[in-house]
Amino acid sequence: MLVLAFDTATAAITVALYEWTPGEGAVPRGVAEAVDRRRHTELLTPSIAGVMAEAGAAPADLSAIAVGVGPGPYTGLRVGLVTARSMGDALSIPVHGACTLDIIAWATGRTEPFAVVTDARRKEVYWARYHSCRARATGPAVGAPSDVLDGAPAGLPVVGEGATLFPDVFGGGAHEPLLPTATALAELTVARLAGMKVPELLPPEPLYLRRPDAREPGPRKKVTRA
Repeated sequence: MLVLAFDTATAAITVALYEWTPGEGAVPRGVAEAVDRRRHTELLTPSIAGVMAEAGAAPADLSAIAVGVGPGPYTGLRVGLVTARSMGDALSIPVHGACTLDIIAWATGRTEPFAVVTDARRKEVYWARYHSCRARATGPAVGAPSDVLDGAPAGLPVVGEGATLFPDVFGGGAHEPLLPTATALAELTVARLAGMKVPELLPPEPLYLRRPDAREPGPRKKVTRA
């Protein structure tokens, strides 16, 4: 099984190609990483092409696609999801989604409780709490940074770049990784497909958690003559 994975829900444009065979597990065939909050559209397709070329693989060789579904800002998130669905339709292969917070959590390898926090802008964060890297306890949610630690055990470790933005709340700083990686996404997807007890895969639909800023205009107000 050859799985192409990518995530554009944060500032990271991350792509990985993994090959999985029973008994041998998942083996990386190619990886591309970039961080740019404004160039998801420009960087994703060349990154995918570069990873496929590095592995000597063709699109027809792919067995599945995995994509991060957020939560994340609308524009960047949409780039990854549209690309994943378009490739899946063209190649007639399954497209699996994964919560971006779960991807970051998986990469930690932690076996004790912790939280993952990413930037939601508007002085808010996307967050979730975990029993371990394999099991989410609560969330995902969006809200004030203080919500993350409300009711949580004292000294709960916080992972992700969102924690670096609010040092007054997360005084101990953020633990690595700060951003998601497609390597973790590919490993998480393969683990789930292999029947392991890990966070569930999702449809390739955006996990926004709140409405976008742009809204359709409402009906015109009636003008009453004086």
